[in-house]
Amino acid sequence: MKSFDVPVHYRSPLITAIKQQRKADDRMKKDFSPTQLALGDVNIFLARHFGFCYGVENAIEIAFRAVAENKDKRVYLLSEMIHNPGVNADLLDMGVQFIMDTKGNMLMDWNELTSDDIVIIPAFGTTIELENKLKEKGIEPSRYETTCPFVEKVWNRAEQIGKKGYTIVVHGKPRHEETRATFSHSKENTPTVVVKDMSEAEHLAKFVTGELPAEQFYTDFKHQHSDGFDVTKDLQRIGVVNQTTMLASETQGIADFLKQVMIEHYSLAAEQIAERFADTRDTLCYATNDNQSAVMGMLAQKADLAIVIGGYNSSNTSHLVELCEEKMPTFFVKNESCLLDDKLISHFNLHTHEETTTENYLPAKRPLNIMVTSGASCPDALVEGVVNRIAELTDKEMELQHTVSEWVG
Repeated sequence: MKSFDVPVHYRSPLITAIKQQRKADDRMKKDFSPTQLALGDVNIFLARHFGFCYGVENAIEIAFRAVAENKDKRVYLLSEMIHNPGVNADLLDMGVQFIMDTKGNMLMDWNELTSDDIVIIPAFGTTIELENKLKEKGIEPSRYETTCPFVEKVWNRAEQIGKKGYTIVVHGKPRHEETRATFSHSKENTPTVVVKDMSEAEHLAKFVTGELPAEQFYTDFKHQHSDGFDVTKDLQRIGVVNQTTMLASETQGIADFLKQVMIEHYSLAAEQIAERFADTRDTLCYATNDNQSAVMGMLAQKADLAIVIGGYNSSNTSHLVELCEEKMPTFFVKNESCLLDDKLISHFNLHTHEETTTENYLPAKRPLNIMVTSGASCPDALVEGVVNRIAELTDKEMELQHTVSEWVG
């Protein structure tokens, strides 16, 4: 796989050495067991896969190059390039300005843009409508486009299915940048509707079967369907694609459920299923799949708590938190500074969507086992920072130095 020119301060000698060794030992990526850092009677288990993915490194390289190549011009990001506050802050410090926030709210007036300005398209991609707005300003959006190739793969899959007469059901968070982009590209070719979870998929099924009146659809799925959507016709043939950072198990569950609904409603024999339901397969990116599988492998070990590192608005990171929460106390942190001391931790609560603090998060018992992973937009340096902080708070700094020397040399 291609290597990217990413700023060195995002790297970690320890994490790089561990990842390189694990890759050499397991080139087929079949071993999802974690890497154990034994610090005396404190054990840190690092997930097999975590951190920057191909799409994120590609986006960072392009964005930093855009700044370097245009020192005499104004450089803008359409919105957050990736969901990591540190990386976005670095770009802001370099003079890059955001045109809108992650929900699509304008942070400036479109009229401020000129044809001399540089606009970077984020890794999530963007809508066709916004691309056209930039072109109207004389700005070519593809010049510094960082759209992840795996997101584009979903767009291509939706287009292929749509041209065969299927309506697209997008499993994603309706207000997420990537879902908005996928929805925009999909609806150019076929009727499209977004469902955020299994509950909404089950609700959508009631319009397939006629259990709910057709007119109710337009209220219940307001802002989640394409213009001109005809619920009486457009749910007769469907296919499912997803936002690439969703939970693999949930997407598969939604696809299996809707497929079964079509089979039962239309009394389909096995050879007739394709007439009503497109076999799209899972459209999650490789990194999302690998990171989620690695968390499942990590959770096979017994541990006292898990720490997940990443941006609080990162979808793929939030799903890693959800997986860990099913097994043990889990703390979603943005960096090592959140570990305030050995008694108090600041972390993000996915359920209340607020940053909070928890006391006595670090058990005094020994041995102490801690799981650590991060999202696809999290620099490895932040993971090393958390490992260093754990060692500091548990008085295992000497043991960590010895471990680092073994890995790094």
